[in-house]
Amino acid sequence: MDLARLGRIYDSYAKIYDRLFGRVFDAPRKRAVEWLAAQPGERVLEVGVGTGIALPMYGPGPLVVGVDFSLGMLLQARQCIAAHGLRDAHILRMDAMRMAFPDSSFDALMAAYVVTAVPDHRRLLAEMVRVCRPGGRIVIVNHLHHRNRLIAFGQRILSPITQRLGWRTDLSLEDVLAGTPIEVVRVTTVPPFGLWYLVECRNTKPG
Repeated sequence: MDLARLGRIYDSYAKIYDRLFGRVFDAPRKRAVEWLAAQPGERVLEVGVGTGIALPMYGPGPLVVGVDFSLGMLLQARQCIAAHGLRDAHILRMDAMRMAFPDSSFDALMAAYVVTAVPDHRRLLAEMVRVCRPGGRIVIVNHLHHRNRLIAFGQRILSPITQRLGWRTDLSLEDVLAGTPIEVVRVTTVPPFGLWYLVECRNTKPG
């Protein structure tokens, strides 16, 4: 799926996204932010910030920058920032696979429901590693290929359908992290139905 088409899909979701998916994915987002444990003064990048629904969860202290390619989503995120009076949250339109930030710009990164929604997850992960400082934290929450063979088979069958809706269901955690200097610190399944994974990682690239 090309980026322009993906942007149009998420533009169409923008005004209804929080109503459709907000409650369903709220608890995993909160837990992801808790695992990230951003400290005052740290620079945090939220990759695929969407409607900004997670931005109020960080609390005061860290500087949070959110990027997304969908203009419709970013419009909702701006409204979220204004409604909550978030002074330390900023959003930019950017292709997460080709980010404009210098190397090692951020102390921590959070990517919620975006790894399987981009056209090239390998390029995305490479960019996340690049802009994260050595030893920095990366937290991912995403639908990933299940370790149960029966469920995994169903996910492979559904993937061509879900790709038309803006995401794929046939990537495993091993697929996502292969070839990257990312060390998994902890991983758990999260709602709904335990089909989504929450993964905390450390960027082990050389300093």
